Amino acid sequence: MSYVDGFVLPVPTKNLAKYRRIARLAAKVWREHGALAYVECQGDALQGQPGLPFPRLMKLKPTESVVFGWVLFKSRKHRDQVNARVIKDKRLANLDLPFDMKRMTYGGFKILAES
Repeated sequence: MSYVDGFVLPVPTKNLAKYRRIARLAAKVWREHGALAYVECQGDALQGQPGLPFPRLMKLKPTESVVFGWVLFKSRKHRDQVNARVIKDKRLANLDLPFDMKRMTYGGFKILAES
């Protein structure tokens, strides 16, 4: 069964162009090391009902945007192998991240349904 790493983070809106460059690099690196897909998205329609809207959940400031992303793998074992290679990739070392890592949330997920 496929496996997904998912993440959500607030990015200062003024830093989105810089973040986009990092996201494109990350997508390239993860795909080169074997990820099946890599997607990052900027929040757009975030005030929907029902439930807790992302901005409120993330305690988003008016000057921030929500970024939601996921990486698709063949399995959890495949994910662990790919991520081990990604961690060693020097292209991602020492990046000046334009957001507060303490407010990023991240996790691995078993897929319940897919088509």
